[in-house]
Amino acid sequence: MLDYDKEAERYDASRGGEARAAAAAEAVLGFLPPGTRRLLDVACGTGIVTRRLAAADGLSVTGVDLTLAMARRAAARLPGSILLGDARRLPFRDGCFDAVGSVWLLHLAATPEDVRTLVGECARVLRPGGVYVTSVDKAAAHNVGSDIDAVLAARPRGPAMDEAARVRSYAHDHGLLPAGRTRFTGHGQGRSPRRTVADLRRGWFGTLPPGAPLSEEFAARLSTLPDQDRPRPDPVFTLVAFRKGG
Repeated sequence: MLDYDKEAERYDASRGGEARAAAAAEAVLGFLPPGTRRLLDVACGTGIVTRRLAAADGLSVTGVDLTLAMARRAAARLPGSILLGDARRLPFRDGCFDAVGSVWLLHLAATPEDVRTLVGECARVLRPGGVYVTSVDKAAAHNVGSDIDAVLAARPRGPAMDEAARVRSYAHDHGLLPAGRTRFTGHGQGRSPRRTVADLRRGWFGTLPPGAPLSEEFAARLSTLPDQDRPRPDPVFTLVAFRKGG
């Protein structure tokens, strides 16, 4: 698992910056029904997407993040609108938001029960008729069929905590009904071999600990690929929406 306090300074630049943020915000906003006034952005990170959501007409946006360095950066972008908090115990009363988003969060959960809890908390603070939007299948999106993916295909893999069927099941358990699906491009996130080696050595791939013999074996293979600094195609992420019954 990456240390997101350490990641905060380089997070935006390493993940597509404003171009990716614009695509993500547009996709989330596309799910919000007319009359949406209060939106909660769970795991808002540096606030680069949150700020774009807050720019929508008539929308009041609150962000919450567990990581202090991330929350500080978000607060600089949206003063007075960012809280430090654990998404498994959101510091809000029941039913107080018209919409809730948790983009790029569920894949970080340690266990299926954590995913269930995260989805349940998002459902709890959502009013009846409100919309919950979340990303699914993030790891799969990064497999773009490149030569890098071919090298990494043999690496050990853990279960995908944000697998779409799992998220849909937990959403159903919490009274959330499917309301749509869309995709958007993760601009600037296409991997090059050299960048992938750097990510490998800083713990990006959870089942390949930095410095471990197997990790270094993959690093050596990646280093033999051509065009070491040429990014391969960008990933395309999936968002799903659910509407709360009641």
